[in-house]
Amino acid sequence: MINLGVIGTNWITRVFINAALATGEYELTAVYSRKLETAQKFVEDFSDVEIATDLKTFFELEHLDTVYIASPNSLHFEQARAAILAGKNVIVEKPAFSTPDEMAEIIQLANQKRVFFFEAARNIHEAGFKKIVDYLCDKQVIGASFTYMKYSSRYDAVLDGEEPNIFSPHFSGGAIMDLGVYLVYAALGWFGMPRSQYYFAQKISTGVDGLGLGVLRYEDFDVALQTGKIGDSFLPSEIYFEDGTLILSGVSAFEKAEFYHRTTKKTTVLFDQGEKLPMFDQATDFAKVIQNPSDPDLGEAYQEWVELARNVNEVIYALRKQANITFDADK
Repeated sequence: MINLGVIGTNWITRVFINAALATGEYELTAVYSRKLETAQKFVEDFSDVEIATDLKTFFELEHLDTVYIASPNSLHFEQARAAILAGKNVIVEKPAFSTPDEMAEIIQLANQKRVFFFEAARNIHEAGFKKIVDYLCDKQVIGASFTYMKYSSRYDAVLDGEEPNIFSPHFSGGAIMDLGVYLVYAALGWFGMPRSQYYFAQKISTGVDGLGLGVLRYEDFDVALQTGKIGDSFLPSEIYFEDGTLILSGVSAFEKAEFYHRTTKKTTVLFDQGEKLPMFDQATDFAKVIQNPSDPDLGEAYQEWVELARNVNEVIYALRKQANITFDADK
C-alpha cells in the first residue's frame, strides 16, 4: 500500500485522492495546509489522516512515502525538492515546474535519491491516448489542430482589479501553463519534439496570457494549438491525413475518437468509452512503478514519462518566452 500525503486542499486534490483510493493501491495518510481549519474540513470524509501545518513536520512523517503536490505552480519546485530530499516520491500536478532548469534539477535529484518524480499529466495515461499512439504508427500525418479553452471564474476577479494565483506571473500562471500543457503533451506524445514553435498570446492586465494560438512545426506538417482561460471553445481536436480526419472529443481527456473517410464520406468509431473517473489511469500507472521498482518494462515506461515531461516543459518555456511572458521563477 502506498502511503499518500497531499499538499493543497483544492478541488483537484480531492479528484486525485478519489482516483488514488479507487485503485485500491493508496491510503491517504497525511494532509498539509497552512490553515488548520482548512485541513480539518478537508479530511472530514476520511479517517486516520494526519494533519500538518508546517511543511518540515509534514515531510518528516516516517510513514509517508509519496507526496502529491497541488499548490500554486510557483511553489511546486521548492516543495518537490524538499520532499525528494526527505526520501519521498513526488507526484506534481501539471505544470510541474516553471523552467527547464527547475525540471532538470528535480529529475537529477530524484535519480540521486532513488525516488520517483511524476508529472500528473492525466491525458497521456488514458487508454484512449495509447490507442491513438497505435493508430498513428503506420499513418502519414499532414497536420493537426488541438483546442482546449475554458473560461475560468477567477477571471472575474481579474476584471475587478485582483490578481488570483492562476492569472499571476508571480505564481507562474496563465493559459499556456494551465490548459495549454495538455495540448503540448498530446502533440509531443504522438509526434515527438517539434523543429520550432511559435506562440501568439493575448495578454491580460496581470501580464500573463488569457488566451493564445500556438504552432508547432514538424518536418512535414504543423500542429495548431488553441488555448485560453478567458473564453470558451466547443471545437473538437483533429488530426489530418490524406484520406480523412481523426476527430477527437478532446485531448485533455479521451472519451471518443472517430475517423472520417474522405472517399466514402463515412465515419468509423475508433473508440467511445464515455466518461471515466478522472485521474484513475494515471494513479494506477504511478502505483505500478512505485510498487515494482525493479520491473524493466515499468522502468522503461517511467523514463519515457520523465523525458516527455522534460520536453513538454522545454516547449512551453519556449512558447511563453517568445510571447514575452515572464515569471518570477525566470529571474
